[in-house]
Amino acid sequence: MGQRMNGPLTETELQFPGTDGYPLAATLRRPTTKTNRGFVVIASATAVRRQYYGKFASYLTECGFSTLTFDYRGIGGSRPTSLHGFHALMRDWAAFDITAAVDFAEREAAGKPLLYVGHSYGGQGFGLSPNNRKVSRAFFAAAQIGYWRLFPAPEKYRVYMMLKFIGPAAARLFDYVPGKLGIGEDLPKGVFLEWASWCMNQNYLFDDETLDTRVNFLNYHGALRGIGMSDDDWAPPIAIEKLLAGYTGTKAEHVTIHPSDIGLSKIGHFGFFRELGREKLWPAAADWLSQS
Repeated sequence: MGQRMNGPLTETELQFPGTDGYPLAATLRRPTTKTNRGFVVIASATAVRRQYYGKFASYLTECGFSTLTFDYRGIGGSRPTSLHGFHALMRDWAAFDITAAVDFAEREAAGKPLLYVGHSYGGQGFGLSPNNRKVSRAFFAAAQIGYWRLFPAPEKYRVYMMLKFIGPAAARLFDYVPGKLGIGEDLPKGVFLEWASWCMNQNYLFDDETLDTRVNFLNYHGALRGIGMSDDDWAPPIAIEKLLAGYTGTKAEHVTIHPSDIGLSKIGHFGFFRELGREKLWPAAADWLSQS
């Protein structure tokens, strides 16, 4: 564990155990002022390290929130020495990792509001987690069902080839799927194959009859806002709407952002968490999270 001061906040590098005991790498940020508006768990997209969300997490901390970013098992600081023979499924990221992050945050929050930000898979996995009811407000960015036919052409054909043929072949050959194929970080074999199988389903993970944790979607009763970007080929409005509809225990708000409306030329699937969002996108997110 290492801690350092960074202006108006402290950053602590640490590990916490998944619900099955697997060690997960994380970064905890706290404001140095007495302000404490709540504790925000930030859950990553597929094949994205926690450091990608560092600037956004620091911004929220500067606004008075404590934040936790973490790596799913098999990714970044939570990756074993080798992915050969490493067993993990995408459902494990929710059942063991997101669940443990929420429990860890609840302890650290010391009675303050427990909040959640999920990017892409982070919004999907939240619904599968058995303790999502502990969160009072959940904010999703580009979180969707991943059925490949919902993506616009020609992207959907590239996605289909990757998930149906190229990725599975690589998984068989290497015993994991290399990120250099265009998916981000290297992915554990089981994670990729389960993700790919869901993407072939019209209703994505909701069609997986082996996924008993689907029932946890209805347990979330807090506030929910899902935002999407009109230029995002991976999370078009219809795919976002279908994920939000799965949260039947609450009334979700769906917002579509057009880059030109806020003076930007492009946002896409990953732009919300880049520096371009500091002035144009992040203030609205912080204000929404701070509402009681």
